[in-house]
Amino acid sequence: MQESSQASQIKINPADLPTFLTSSQVYKVTEKDDVILPCEVSNAGHYVLAWKRGIAVLSAGNVKVSPDPRISLVNGYNLEIKDVGPQDAGDYVCQIGTLEPREITHTVEILVPPRIHYATSSGRVEVKKGTSVRLECKASGNPVPKVTWSRRNNLLPGGEQTLVAPQLNLERVDRHQAGIYQCTASNGVGEDVTQQIVLHVLYPPEISVERAVVHSGEGFEAQLVCIVHGESQPEVLWYRDTMQLDTTERRIMESRGSRHTLVIRKVHRSDFGNYTCVADNQLGKTRKSVQLTGKPNPAKFSSASRGQWRDSYNITWAVESLSPIEEFKLLYRRLPEVSGNGEDGHPRPLQHQSSKRENRTFASTGYYNMGYGRQYIDRRSDWRDVILPAMPIQAPGLQTMSYVIRALEPAQIYEAKVQSRNKYGWSPISEAFTFQTTDSDLAFPDRPQTPRHVYNAANIIVHNIQSGSELNIYDEYTCKIIQYRIKENY
Repeated sequence: MQESSQASQIKINPADLPTFLTSSQVYKVTEKDDVILPCEVSNAGHYVLAWKRGIAVLSAGNVKVSPDPRISLVNGYNLEIKDVGPQDAGDYVCQIGTLEPREITHTVEILVPPRIHYATSSGRVEVKKGTSVRLECKASGNPVPKVTWSRRNNLLPGGEQTLVAPQLNLERVDRHQAGIYQCTASNGVGEDVTQQIVLHVLYPPEISVERAVVHSGEGFEAQLVCIVHGESQPEVLWYRDTMQLDTTERRIMESRGSRHTLVIRKVHRSDFGNYTCVADNQLGKTRKSVQLTGKPNPAKFSSASRGQWRDSYNITWAVESLSPIEEFKLLYRRLPEVSGNGEDGHPRPLQHQSSKRENRTFASTGYYNMGYGRQYIDRRSDWRDVILPAMPIQAPGLQTMSYVIRALEPAQIYEAKVQSRNKYGWSPISEAFTFQTTDSDLAFPDRPQTPRHVYNAANIIVHNIQSGSELNIYDEYTCKIIQYRIKENY
């Protein structure tokens, strides 16, 4: 008892105690690598240094206590751990066995590369059209990996290139959402890892037609095309009305991928009518119709939107027809003046402008002649209707027409539409075309500015005048050129 009391009264000079030259640190070590935890001490003297992990003693002095062969002491009291793994993560304490123990603590964090250990349906998902799908990838690693979604050779359904999320939700899928989706796990350690999920959408056939109306002519070839998409490449059949068609010498059915074509060679008048392509698979049946007609295509206008004269306008259009055009129907009307904006403060759209009524000084309803063609005015709708015979010299194909509309008002906007008729009937009405008259007549263009095709027309007419041929003049602008050419020749 007396010895114990004497020991307690022993005073130790703090300068004689050992001190750490190493401070506590955190070590981030990649899995499979080696790590050395330093423990350097000055003035160690007879004091014992020990390494501990939790309650386990790894070493005491120069003696290694741990049975783990991966653990050893190097260069004094530094602790080395080879081939580290996730189980080695934690706190390691280097302790000096003084009366009041001194210690430092090193923390080991094991960095583990990402690994995807789960993907929806093992990477292949089949769903029916219209259902919702959740694609999921679960990844592990340290730090916790982030999962990024992408789609091979395409954008994600939401329009993004990539999306960071643990899962990808797709609502009411259709064939456009089918494809190969990729989830990529990354955490900055080692290589990123990617898993593919193939989404296969089961759906009944879907059909789109290349042209709903196919224009042709007798003796020409016609091609009716249906684009068919569907599960397991649907069977496609062609029908004329209710009769299924078979391949003949003049009628051929071709299939190239999703493109299915009915080719009719040397079209007969009896071939015109409605055709249907029918696609069938185990999920359903779909049909689409195509009309084969000999009627002209809708006309397309080619004249400038702003004219050259106050009270007239030279309107020009072209029509594709494999049969000669017999006559045209030109409809035009003046659009009402728009002074400012509508009630909502925005400019009125063209269709709104044309729907308003206004007072007119036109002639009463009925037919009357105005130069070339027969004109009909309907006061109830404000449309003027001009019937124009086609030029007889035009060949099948692209057929053009030009007409000078007279008795217009200066600096006004007009709207025009055209229909064309050949021996098979009237074409669909064209899209509306707007043009404007000027405040004053423009000067007649010099010869270098005159279009070549107008000079060619003038040369033909001048030749007809010189040879005494009958002349049918319908184009005021061409007449001006004729005057210019006549002045040159006479």
